[in-house]
Amino acid sequence: PFPVQPMKAIGGMAIAHPESISQGMIWGSGIFTAAFWLAMGLTGAVSWLHKITPKPVVRGIMLGLGLSFVLEGVKMMGAQPVVAVIAATGTFFLLSREKIPAMLVLLAFGLIVALISNPPLWDELARISARFRTPEISLGRITWQDLVAGTLILGLPQAPLTLGNAIIGTAEENNHLFPDRPAKVKTIAVDHGIMNLVSAALGGIPLCHGAGGMAGHVRFGARTGGALVILGLMILALGLFFSESVAVLFKIFPPSILGVILFFAGLELASIARDIGSRRSDVSIMIVTAGLAMWNMGAAYLAGLILHYGVRKEILKF
Repeated sequence: PFPVQPMKAIGGMAIAHPESISQGMIWGSGIFTAAFWLAMGLTGAVSWLHKITPKPVVRGIMLGLGLSFVLEGVKMMGAQPVVAVIAATGTFFLLSREKIPAMLVLLAFGLIVALISNPPLWDELARISARFRTPEISLGRITWQDLVAGTLILGLPQAPLTLGNAIIGTAEENNHLFPDRPAKVKTIAVDHGIMNLVSAALGGIPLCHGAGGMAGHVRFGARTGGALVILGLMILALGLFFSESVAVLFKIFPPSILGVILFFAGLELASIARDIGSRRSDVSIMIVTAGLAMWNMGAAYLAGLILHYGVRKEILKF
């Protein structure tokens, strides 16, 4: 169940600095991202990087990303702590019973909470009607300045995050969870390239297969790519028939409930690190990498490699 989601660093910059990040720059970053990962995959460079990346570094990246999800989830749960505690307790209970769809129950509970805490939402939902609308593709002009700025300001800073989280991290997570269906980093890198070529051609934002997204899908029951097909069809239906009501529909998901979902996705991702073993140096490298990964994925990856090979060459010692 490989996720498809916006690239975190690029999306975050675009949202935080709308006055300076233009549509052309986002488009340019998508073109760079597509070309970069196609080249990394087809030349075998990404396979070489995966080969020299030791297990403690990979597990550290996954642990750090998982913990950052947990912390962000707890922060969101603080909006309605009582609701969050009830939802989290119920989710723990439901996840131990495979026949009950925990996600559907959690979302239904969120809808009830939203309607009780925001009574006018009843009327807003009642006014929703389905109306078919074809997508309007709006491609603006892109200049060389946009391409260069998008590459330097958005694309390059995103690349280390994508390598650690969406290429190596997702491959390792998939192969840990589904050893009968292994995925190669080369295949994932090439897929990133093709996916972003299509997105850029349509004027879309850069996309990735993040390890956190896979953790969320798996934690709440997804086991095959069919889950993403269903999700994709639902999103298509939402866009084609309810595009004018998206803002209202989003109100049925209280932040506290979304925080619970993020919390459990983080737990799923972080729990993969439990197979690191008891060797002191491996555990130490994993912890350092995890701590840095919560701040900067690229710095975490580089520091983890330096520590690992420093210990291996007996230059460093834990």
